[in-house]
Amino acid sequence: MRRWFLFPMPSYAQKLTLLAAVPLIFAVAAIALLVAMQARALAEREIRTLETQLIEAKKAELRNYVTQARNGFYFIYGSAAPDDEPAKQKVAQIFSAMIYGDEGQFFVYDYDGNQLVSPRQTERINQNWSGQTDSAGTPIVDELIRIARDGAGYHSYLWPKPSTGEEARMITYVTSFPSWRWAVGTGVFIDDILVSVASARADVEARVRKTFVYIGAITFAALLVVFGTGMLINLRERRLADAKLKKLTQRVFDAQEEERGRVARELHDGISQILVGVRYALDNARRRLERGDEKAAEPLGKGIKSLGQAISEVRRISRDLRPGVLDDLGLGPAIKTLAEDFQARTGLPCRFETVVFRNRLDDEAKIALYRIAQEALTNVERHSGATEVEINLRGHRRGATLRIADNGKGFNASRSAASPGLGLRNMQERMEQLGGSFDIRETRASGTTIEATVPLSHMLPPENTEHRKVAAE
Repeated sequence: MRRWFLFPMPSYAQKLTLLAAVPLIFAVAAIALLVAMQARALAEREIRTLETQLIEAKKAELRNYVTQARNGFYFIYGSAAPDDEPAKQKVAQIFSAMIYGDEGQFFVYDYDGNQLVSPRQTERINQNWSGQTDSAGTPIVDELIRIARDGAGYHSYLWPKPSTGEEARMITYVTSFPSWRWAVGTGVFIDDILVSVASARADVEARVRKTFVYIGAITFAALLVVFGTGMLINLRERRLADAKLKKLTQRVFDAQEEERGRVARELHDGISQILVGVRYALDNARRRLERGDEKAAEPLGKGIKSLGQAISEVRRISRDLRPGVLDDLGLGPAIKTLAEDFQARTGLPCRFETVVFRNRLDDEAKIALYRIAQEALTNVERHSGATEVEINLRGHRRGATLRIADNGKGFNASRSAASPGLGLRNMQERMEQLGGSFDIRETRASGTTIEATVPLSHMLPPENTEHRKVAAE
């Protein structure tokens, strides 16, 4: 484990180089694999087509052999009775003499499975081979008899070659002499076809390996180019990213300072003044008590009343920082309380409307919409000169939408979009983080309308909502 720390950690530039090179390597590897797979698939289709064509040619050859043989002695079979034994013996002798090539022969089975003709394997003659299978378990004699009973057809199985005794794949064509209850056919070994197919597959693998070598050489050359150009681009992006990070950090600091200033003003203008009044009331009551004045209770009453106001002010500031009703009752009641406080503080009518909107938003979405409503009402109070405000909250198939409209003097929306203030930027960035949308519509006649939409992905399932309610209770 100690030797691990002897290796130096990669620098930022080296990390950028790896970040540029690794995707290229993976992409080239994926392309190489795709090319290899496509090449193999194409070659496999061609090989299978070749194999099918060769086998079909063998089948046509077998069918011609059987057809010519049957036509050659049809003058005997066609005029013979089903029990004409001399005719059967004569036809069997003709079949026994019909051998071709090194392995070719004709065979004859009766429908009971007895072999009547086998010129290259005479030990099988006059024996019943019903139920015989090859080493792979494929039925042989019974299947040949079944095909013959159906008319004619082909059958493939493993069979020992007469010349070597080793098993090889054979294709057989069989037909019937129905009046004699014979299954007559011949077969040919296709091991030469299988050897040709295996050789073709080996050639394909060799070409694929050569293609991999070419792709590897091209990849190496491309990496050399990427290491040069990629580093220049990445270093430039790094400088831009650092500048954006500094700007974002400064914006965060500005937001923090603005919030701290707001809280400080709230404390100084509200609680501090009230506490100073309490102090003077208590000091006045103390002096009266020292003099034995009977009216000492009056300043105490004023001090108690002022303390109540201070407590209410602390609760209001705390509610502005993190409203408890948002966690306890949900977004709808929280915004309703915010609207009521706004109306009581400013005297402006503030109507809040919502459909049946259950507490089904996740925490991030609830906080974002609440802060947007809070910031919008603050802007209305400070800048709009409006005489009424409308707030609408509704859920729909796409998610949830908060709409806040006033009838104030409005502002230049296009200019604000080009260089928005800190409050508008915060509202827009909150929606971007949630994958939602934020829209500002402004007219000189009807004031300003703000719409914030949260996508459906931030809606909780009904069962989760019920579970949260039970947990809260």
